[in-house]
Amino acid sequence: MNFEPIGIIHSGFKEKFGIPRQPGLASSMQASIELLPGYASEEIVRGLEGCSHIWLIFIFSACADKGWTPTVRPPRLGGNRRVGVLATRSPFRPNPIGLSAVKLDGVICSHGKVQLQVSGADLMDQTPILDIKPYLPYSDQIPTAEFSLAESYRALEVPVIFNNEAKQQCDIIKQKTKLPIEQQITEILRCDPRPAYQRSAEREYGIRLHDYNVRWSITDEEAIYVHSIEMTTDVLNN
Repeated sequence: MNFEPIGIIHSGFKEKFGIPRQPGLASSMQASIELLPGYASEEIVRGLEGCSHIWLIFIFSACADKGWTPTVRPPRLGGNRRVGVLATRSPFRPNPIGLSAVKLDGVICSHGKVQLQVSGADLMDQTPILDIKPYLPYSDQIPTAEFSLAESYRALEVPVIFNNEAKQQCDIIKQKTKLPIEQQITEILRCDPRPAYQRSAEREYGIRLHDYNVRWSITDEEAIYVHSIEMTTDVLNN
């Protein structure tokens, strides 16, 4: 079986670290899916605008060459307990295929190009898309579904504090790009991207979001502090 991507996603997540572990947790994060030549036609998306949400089937391209093991240590279990890879959503799978439900904000067909505007996607920039399917509420939503290893999700309910410099930078970015950058950073950091084995109050972390490097820390689980937001080196050099 040989598959080829039908599109790629353009998102603000430029690296794996910092991406929410499931879709929908950072709903303000918008992205666009560009259908590739051979698939970019109005006919292929006819009727899709009637969907509020869609399924994205994609390739974990950033780790597709890393191989897999039968058991993994899920971050949700503290990184200490091994379970079977098929009982997790780990990207290190026998076939590195992912599945995410995202909100469809719009379908744009113009000048021979097709783009799908989505929000809440948990995909890294340039991730190849294998297929797109409509989300069907009457069958895809299962109210009685259970999974004991991941019964619920709870974001960090702590304040996200931007220092004066970071706050000013947010205002500049918002004026320049129209991105709700402060809201996006808040949603992402409340998902707590820290590895389970590196949760030190003294440690400062960085995530690359859009063209910016965001430096932050969490102190005693009581507050998240955003220290700086700076344009990444590669952007400055171009």
